[in-house]
Amino acid sequence: MSILTTYVQKEQQLKQLQEELDRLKNDDRLKAELQFKDKLEALMREFDKSAADVIKLLAPQPTASKTASTTSTGRPKRKLKIYKNPNTGEVVETRGGNQKTLKAWKDEYGAETVEGWLMKTED
Repeated sequence: MSILTTYVQKEQQLKQLQEELDRLKNDDRLKAELQFKDKLEALMREFDKSAADVIKLLAPQPTASKTASTTSTGRPKRKLKIYKNPNTGEVVETRGGNQKTLKAWKDEYGAETVEGWLMKTED
């Protein structure tokens, strides 16, 4: 591709972008948003607040529930599963499938059967 062809293409792209920009400048929605932004920035300066302060104020993040629902690795905590063996009446509560009694039951009765013994799941 020659430099002249590239130049002409870029010139056409620039013309298209300029037309889009002109259309946006005449859009009432854009004018309203720009006015809102200007007023918000003025208010933030008046009260000496940053954008982060405003976001924190309008959409606070619950810190306690986040730490409770994740582990130290950052992944969500597994749900607590409660199984009850109908043969012995024994109950097992586990958050993973690597629980000793649960593994023994699965070896003896089969994984599908033991999953049928799931009584309830909790967070």
